Amino acid sequence: MTGTVLAGFLPIWSITAVGWAAGRFDVLGPHAQGVLGRFAFTFAMPALLFLTMSRSRVGDLFQPGVLVFALSLLAVFAVGLVLGHWVFRRGPGERAIGAMAAAYVNSANLGIPVAVHVLEDTSFLVAAALFQTLLITPLILTLIDLGTRRGTRERWLALLKLPFRNPIVAASGGGLAVAALGRPLPPEVTEPLQLLGGAAVPAALFALGMSLHARVRPDTGGRAERGVLVTLKVVGQPLLAYALGRWAFGLGGHALLSVVLVAGLPTAQNAFLFASEYRLDTDLARDTVLLSTLCSMVSLSAIAWLLA
Repeated sequence: MTGTVLAGFLPIWSITAVGWAAGRFDVLGPHAQGVLGRFAFTFAMPALLFLTMSRSRVGDLFQPGVLVFALSLLAVFAVGLVLGHWVFRRGPGERAIGAMAAAYVNSANLGIPVAVHVLEDTSFLVAAALFQTLLITPLILTLIDLGTRRGTRERWLALLKLPFRNPIVAASGGGLAVAALGRPLPPEVTEPLQLLGGAAVPAALFALGMSLHARVRPDTGGRAERGVLVTLKVVGQPLLAYALGRWAFGLGGHALLSVVLVAGLPTAQNAFLFASEYRLDTDLARDTVLLSTLCSMVSLSAIAWLLA
């Protein structure tokens, strides 16, 4: 079992490494990463998730592990807010970005490949992603808006529309609706989706690898703050999820592995995007994404080895 799970990481890290090499030697040009990432996020991943969820059981989403993941995320997010205020003396908006960097997991570019190749089931990941998008993302944007005093009527409307504008959430919801109806889709629908969805994992990993070519700038924001945020993300959050899952909720086996692996995913690139949108410290967010992703190559493999 352990060898099978660890072997699931081999294609993930291999394709990521090839993507890094392509970015390092500028094989595909300066805009390839953004285009490939948008293709995966907007088309390939939604196709994969819609097809997968349409064949699933809706009840699989309501499992104790989702609550464990939610509690671990909220706890680490709260710690990030406290540290940002009392230790690193950040303003309200940047405290929210720092807390997001410490707790918000990369459920798309890395989460979906891990779910497909290692967990061999995307239902838990989809539930975790829905929790992040529907509850945590509005919370983060609200905190940033309050801190930057940009809470206009138009921004609040955009916030309310956010779940519907996210193609991954919309596709997952559409797939769940089909599953609830209990009627299989015709081949004319499933075959094109299967072809498109087959590109999701390699495209996302390739784009992720290309993004790792960026250089960390330790002078802005301080080494200590980056180190603390990365440690919270790749060590603190999965350890807390393990403790809650095993001793508070009695999880074990595949259920415990799922919640700890997903909790241990690195910082989502949304932290950098939100910092850019609100003109906050983008260096801190970008560096945390990069460093947590690099560290997760070791931490996620270790989690799989210990819990498989």
